[in-house]
Amino acid sequence: MHKDWPSMAGELSGAIKEVRLGTPEVMKAFSAMAKAATEDGVLDTKTKELIALAISVAIRCDGCVAFHSQAAVKQGATREEIMETMGMALYMGAGPSLMYAAQAVEAYDQFAASRP
Repeated sequence: MHKDWPSMAGELSGAIKEVRLGTPEVMKAFSAMAKAATEDGVLDTKTKELIALAISVAIRCDGCVAFHSQAAVKQGATREEIMETMGMALYMGAGPSLMYAAQAVEAYDQFAASRP
């Protein structure tokens, strides 16, 4: 195992709580934007989480990979869907995204393994 993604998500949640307490109005607006962006519309929430995961890989954001892998599992994404999404991330992000694609698959596997 390269990184412990569930632990990372948990640790970041605590740190994010501190930011939420320090900037409540900004975080309230951020949360409202996240809710609006991820709710079902023409695209369903699972598809939106897959897009977010691909962007997380392309921009190389560890925390984003952790949270969006976790959300993809919660939305019922399959490993095959994750792999196809990683293909798009690789196409958009080239070589550096390959390194993050490997980590995103690892994160997905860890969250999927812990799902009841």
